[in-house]
Amino acid sequence: MKEANKIVEAIMKAENIVITSHRSPDGDSIGSSLGLYNFITALGRKALVCHPDACPAFIEWAKNGVEIIDFESDEERVLKHLDEADLIFSLDYNAASRLGRDMSPHFEKAKAQKIMIDHHLDPDNFADIMVSQSDVCSTAQLIFELIASSDNLNLLNKEIGTPLYLGIMTDTGSFRYSSLTSRTHEILAILLSNGVNHTDIHEATFDNNRIDKLKLRAHIIAERLEFLEELKVAIISVTEAEMEKFNHIKGDTEGIVNVALSMEGVEAAVFFRESGDMVKISFRSKGTLPVNTIANDHFNGGGHKNAAGGASFVGLEETIQNFKNEAPNYFK
Repeated sequence: MKEANKIVEAIMKAENIVITSHRSPDGDSIGSSLGLYNFITALGRKALVCHPDACPAFIEWAKNGVEIIDFESDEERVLKHLDEADLIFSLDYNAASRLGRDMSPHFEKAKAQKIMIDHHLDPDNFADIMVSQSDVCSTAQLIFELIASSDNLNLLNKEIGTPLYLGIMTDTGSFRYSSLTSRTHEILAILLSNGVNHTDIHEATFDNNRIDKLKLRAHIIAERLEFLEELKVAIISVTEAEMEKFNHIKGDTEGIVNVALSMEGVEAAVFFRESGDMVKISFRSKGTLPVNTIANDHFNGGGHKNAAGGASFVGLEETIQNFKNEAPNYFK
């Protein structure tokens, strides 16, 4: 990472550092934020993590005492810290709009130096220093490269490495996506040799399910799964009423799109989730089949070739029908 020394220099000069990441946090956004936070702390500096919304319950463990201030529940504090910041990190997002329509205008008005570290395609030019590497599997891996390229691997410890391992693990589908490279495995080995316990991380993330979460996921698969056999596409969906019935909490449907993708004969899967006045959409695919194009063309989204997201502002059933109308043009 050629910008590494410049980034560390900015950290050492800054008095008020804020770390931000995208709305609807996942393992990589949480992992990269906490990994960077702990690295900054190891450098002898202070930082705050300010996200648009709260950490999902299934990765709450990763915070390990670090506070994540979220805009939804503590808007006043987040605005204060954005206003006072002289350095703001933008992790795991490629456009200010990914912070959400409530937080993004305040981020854009902030006078601080901004540093983007991200691995998504086609970034907007919104930061003073831009690290954009779409060939890297996760932003957590890029935070490791920041540490390594700035000759600070001597600071690497369990506190820094654990959230970075989490980010890499979740953004590679537990190390099975094509974005994983030999370099990623080298990094994982270094993390393990510096105190990271991979068994504990996997169990804390995936093997600690509430019974309501399992019942909700079982209901979605049993009642809301549809197979478009001629297109080799699986569709799953859930309404807000169904989520309420099973006492849904944030993170309960995380990764369920991959269950649909695992079906025999399926090459792409799409998950539609009702959320207030919008429908959130997750796209996944196998091999060389892209899903980011349909997300970008028709559903206000985008992302990676095999993993993308989007949103629709019409009802759930109409959104699903719109997808079915467009799908033959993308999945043949």
